[in-house]
Amino acid sequence: MQPHVSAFVGGTGNILEVARAMRGELRKSDRKVCDTILADPRRILSATVAETAQLADVSQPTVIRFCNAVGCDGFQDFKLRLAQALALGVPATHSVITDADSPDAVARKIFDYTMTSLDWARNRLDSAALSRAVDVLLAARRIEFFGFGASGIVAMDAQQKFPLFGVPCGAEIDSHQQVMVASILKPGDVAVAISNTGTTRSTVEVAKLARENGATVIGITGNEGPLADASDIVLLTETLENTNIYTPTISRIAALVVVDILSTAVALRRGETHVESFKRMKRTLSHMRSTSRI
Repeated sequence: MQPHVSAFVGGTGNILEVARAMRGELRKSDRKVCDTILADPRRILSATVAETAQLADVSQPTVIRFCNAVGCDGFQDFKLRLAQALALGVPATHSVITDADSPDAVARKIFDYTMTSLDWARNRLDSAALSRAVDVLLAARRIEFFGFGASGIVAMDAQQKFPLFGVPCGAEIDSHQQVMVASILKPGDVAVAISNTGTTRSTVEVAKLARENGATVIGITGNEGPLADASDIVLLTETLENTNIYTPTISRIAALVVVDILSTAVALRRGETHVESFKRMKRTLSHMRSTSRI
């Protein structure tokens, strides 16, 4: 999936990912600066404009032009955003797992990739759509979550949070069961359809069916596409594309975070009575845990 660069340039996101995504659009000399920075971003943190130009074998004005091209107000602004990006983890292009990696290297790369991708998703999440989704869930009589595969895992996790949502919740991961449930949804019910690609045929059809029956459909998806078109509210949960076969399913983690946001926001809006009820439930569960050590 190619990141939507235009929505991110000049923003507060990971400047390394912006540079990586824009590389193909840059002038040839600017690409030399881009490649030099991506190859060793920490080296640039302590470099001057002149040193960066020398490393990239370009002129100093070219370095400044590159900084402006990726949405920064000069070299110092670029270095500030570079420091912020490195604090979040190296870009996905530096997190490719190889056969020669040690367990320690695998752990570091997966943490780096996950943190960077989650930051990428956070900066793209539509706050207005999120607020609308919370309002709809707060008013729902019933909530049903639909998904397959990794998205099915997210659906089941969401169903486990039904005490936070405060209304009956279901999670359907079987295609026949999904059709059955979607067919009996009514106005006032909410269907949450989850698909990272946004093109899973069965999920799209279930979303359409639920909508036809009067339910409000919230789509959690990583892409614009058929599921987004079939949804009343779209929570675009865009993550970085997978770099190779070993890359972890970051889309699932991002979707789980969105479910946590929704359930927590709804619980907070339900008022003190609901919060106290939830606290009592948590205290009851705590008594089921053993305090003895073997």
